[in-house]
Amino acid sequence: METRRNTLELLQTIKNRIALVFPGQGSQYVGMGRQLYDASPAARRIFDRADEVLGFSLTNMCFEGPQTDLDDTYNAQPAILTVSIACLTALREKLQPHGVEVAPAMVAGHSLGEFTALVAAGALSFDDALVLVRERGRLMKETSAARPGGMAAVIGLDDQVLQGVVDEAQAHGVVTMANVNSPGQTVLSGEVEALTHAMGLAKQRGAKLVQRLAVSIASHSPLMSQAAAHFEELVKRVHITAPTVPLIANISASMLHTVDDLRHEIVGQLTRPVQWTSSVQTMVEQGVETFVELGPKQVLTGLIKRINSQVQTLNLSDVEIVKLLYANNDDAPTTQPA
Repeated sequence: METRRNTLELLQTIKNRIALVFPGQGSQYVGMGRQLYDASPAARRIFDRADEVLGFSLTNMCFEGPQTDLDDTYNAQPAILTVSIACLTALREKLQPHGVEVAPAMVAGHSLGEFTALVAAGALSFDDALVLVRERGRLMKETSAARPGGMAAVIGLDDQVLQGVVDEAQAHGVVTMANVNSPGQTVLSGEVEALTHAMGLAKQRGAKLVQRLAVSIASHSPLMSQAAAHFEELVKRVHITAPTVPLIANISASMLHTVDDLRHEIVGQLTRPVQWTSSVQTMVEQGVETFVELGPKQVLTGLIKRINSQVQTLNLSDVEIVKLLYANNDDAPTTQPA
């Protein structure tokens, strides 16, 4: 219980120069958000609203699965968005009576998480974000059926060396660096033949680990061009406003302030790499000292510490938020979802 109180005290002392960051696909798990739903009326309203907007029980899928359905990009994208926004809403609900406002200096999200960041920055409504990411998932899945591909993680290889690997493998088809996650950790994406060739070259060049990911969608690669073209038409019709705080772009790792910039970003990131290392470095250069990750699991927290070990990180997953909600008593649930 002491840890919970310390976390609350820490949050109360953070006034500015914090960044809120939100995870993307891969952070989903069956049971996510269940305890948060039970513990926080504010979070419960987010889940209920998601069910209403989407026309089916996303809540039940998050809580009960099955995992195969939750892993489907068509479902995973709105599910992770919902849990992440529920975390943020519950945190605000907890801190408001203490006179603490969750007011970040900037926000960022990894891939799908960029849509959550848009909601957190007041640029996009939760309802519209749900519709956008649901359609984004559908288009990505549809495009992957027409142009199948894959993704692979490469650990322990310098970016310059890996770029040479990618350049050489492109003789066999489309392949690109899709997620530059942290120094020495990058995800490749592209057509299966080219990707397989790049994996072999990466091993030959000294990578510590090369692992094919269990996905058939070549995210953040030119294979998503068809999905991006259709998604752009939808984005044009959605109401977006200027963010209340700067959003750090996946594509360029620069601060975005205008509506046109935001529209260009969320369409363009379908076919272009996520520059997460550079994004974190930009936020640090702008004075951010504390990164608060909100959403299922703690993927980004680990990446940020590898990018800059001097910054403070705080992971407030759905389970950690529940512990925080019970910070002043001993009635917090002791079991975690599977």
